[in-house]
Amino acid sequence: MAPRTPDRSRSTWTFLSNHGNVLLAVARNPDATLREVANLVGITERAVQRIIADLEAACYLERVRSGRRNHYNIHPELPLRLPVGSHRDIGALIELVCDPPPRPGV
Repeated sequence: MAPRTPDRSRSTWTFLSNHGNVLLAVARNPDATLREVANLVGITERAVQRIIADLEAACYLERVRSGRRNHYNIHPELPLRLPVGSHRDIGALIELVCDPPPRPGV
């Protein structure tokens, strides 16, 4: 019997929370604005601002001012905040979901 294909048109839930999605968006583009992250994740800028503050307070990322913009440094060695995944770090999640950075000269 062939595996069933999920019907995504009726589904409203995702496997990752907004916190996870914001973290992944920042991992993809550490110089993204709140607006860019909000548009990518599909939430408001204010929600992104709160999530970034949560992630900073938990030391998962730090904000570095660069002129009028922010740059975000992620600490990939920190554990996932999952009851069944705490033995893995967020770097493993980022590596799994995000495209690898381009290699120089390629």
